Amino acid sequence: MTRPRGAVRFEVRVQPRASRTELAGLHGGVLKVRVAAPPVDAAANRALIAFLAECLGVARRSMRIVAGETSRTKVLEADGVTPEQIASLRERAAR
Repeated sequence: MTRPRGAVRFEVRVQPRASRTELAGLHGGVLKVRVAAPPVDAAANRALIAFLAECLGVARRSMRIVAGETSRTKVLEADGVTPEQIASLRERAAR
């Protein structure tokens, strides 16, 4: 499957069942996100996509998990997002 034009892939480390959903820094150079949802019935994945879509200013349907569906480390793909936006998000998380 080919990637759509304008799609960017990036890695995320997820911590489910957190007290709130937030950017939590970097974990080994990978963006770390805490999500309040539990990892049951893909609730944490849905919460992750909704949160990152909001942070990047895109629709939820523009984001998808392409690897690591059941893992804490995931590869996401976002349509209509630039690599600079991902870098900016990582910088925000690192602060």
